[in-house]
This record gives sequence, C-alpha cells and structure tokens, in this order.
Amino acid sequence: MEPIGKIQLGKNGVTENFIKCLESLFKNHKDVKIHVLKSATRNKEEIKKNSEEIAKKLGKNYSARVIGFTIIIKRWRREVKGR
Repeated sequence: MEPIGKIQLGKNGVTENFIKCLESLFKNHKDVKIHVLKSATRNKEEIKKNSEEIAKKLGKNYSARVIGFTIIIKRWRREVKGR
C-alpha cells in the first residue's frame, strides 16, 4: 500500500507552485495530507475554502475533506460526481 504524502500550507496560501508540488506528490501517492500552519489561518471557514480551491485547481478526479486543520486530498480513477 502506498504511504500518504504530506505537505504544509503556509502563509502564501494556494499558489501555482503549491499546486505543482501537489501534482508531483500525486505521481507517487494516492492520498495527500495538507497541514495548515498557524501562519496561514486559524479560521475553519477559510480552510474549507482553501480545500475547495485546491480540489478545483487539481481537476475532477480529486476530492477534498477537512478534518480540523488538515486537508486530505484523494485521487480517484474516475471523475468525482457532483463536481
């Protein structure tokens, strides 16, 4: 089984560089955990918006889930319905 990839989201937020790093992580991993640092935000609504933005930028084969201050992105073989 593939280990889960890990990355941190800092004060710069969701940038093109961050998305490229995520895409490179998905070459070797099926799931990626994004830890939201204190410097980024401590607002739960902002974290949810960031997760939706990340999933949107990655494409239709990805889904995002927020647990506390962690965003879990999962890659699917087919498009995620409802997106």
